[in-house]
Amino acid sequence: MSRLVFQKHKRSYFARKLACSLWLLLLCSSIGAWAQSAAPSARAPFSIRATHLLGFPNTKNNCNGDLTIEDDALRFEQGAKPEAEIKIASVQGVFLGSESKQVGGNLAKVGKAAAPYGGGRVVSLFAHKKYDSLTVEYADDDGGLHGAIFQLSKGKAESVRRELVARGASPGLHEDDSMEASTAEVSHEDK
Repeated sequence: MSRLVFQKHKRSYFARKLACSLWLLLLCSSIGAWAQSAAPSARAPFSIRATHLLGFPNTKNNCNGDLTIEDDALRFEQGAKPEAEIKIASVQGVFLGSESKQVGGNLAKVGKAAAPYGGGRVVSLFAHKKYDSLTVEYADDDGGLHGAIFQLSKGKAESVRRELVARGASPGLHEDDSMEASTAEVSHEDK
């Protein structure tokens, strides 16, 4: 009989131990989930190589550097020089464009001139490099409206625009909206 009581006591001990372990596991996992949800949702910095053409504060025109989106600021860094930045909340519009630039210098010019039977046009097709342009319209601390233009590798400007808009920048007018406005103005002028 004492053996039967001992076995029941042994089973209840293991059952309590198992219940305690499960309760502790549940507590730890819920604390971990709560800590993850309570942590501020900081986004990883976004950085891309760009050429500043003009308009960014305290930055030379036509200089290369890194265009970085971090926290609530858009920054342009040129190597060891101090970075220039604007707040993303001050961005009024982000506009994209594309352009091409002739590369090759004097050698390409000589090659175009020396190509027989109008072959210079073919050389011109391959002597151009395509770029994206990114124009950022922003307001300064005094409410003045400014613009900055950056040149990026082909296909990179759209990702910068998406990142800026995702972090709170105003996208500005879309091309479709501006086309509708211009046709409305034209039809109004005809009357």
